[in-house]
Amino acid sequence: MNDPTDSLPPASAPSPEHAVLELEHFLPYRLSILSNRISQTISGLYGQRFGLAVTEWRIMAILGRYPDLSAGEVAERTAMDKVAVSRALARLLERGLVQRDTHGADRRRSVLELSPVGYTVYDEVAPMALECERQLLANLDETDRAQLDVLLAKLADGVNNLTGK
Repeated sequence: MNDPTDSLPPASAPSPEHAVLELEHFLPYRLSILSNRISQTISGLYGQRFGLAVTEWRIMAILGRYPDLSAGEVAERTAMDKVAVSRALARLLERGLVQRDTHGADRRRSVLELSPVGYTVYDEVAPMALECERQLLANLDETDRAQLDVLLAKLADGVNNLTGK
């Protein structure tokens, strides 16, 4: 697999009065770069065809799996900024891919779900995303995949330790 940091110029000697952070070896940076590359690759498949941005698809994917969430719950499940979620939801609502309703028991609470048109798009994009995942993991055997799941869970726990949650 190509490392995007391979194209960076060689690092100069660190200045003795500054801390050294080798960004190309810094795990959060590496995970972010990898995540961005994967998201951009997958969004290239559905973006032009359906006119969806990555944030819009993520919201649709969450609502396809968990209908009747509030906008705040969508933001929480996607770990995206509430403002970004709000803007993406506005576009999805405007296009008729998502619909808003009030919660049955609490008329003050607004809930979201995919519209029939939204489900049509979801039913086409979800298999494309799953195929991309299959291809991405094709070089890993079952042991590697199991280990990756364990390591990702441990990293998630590590984030919880950082945030005190």
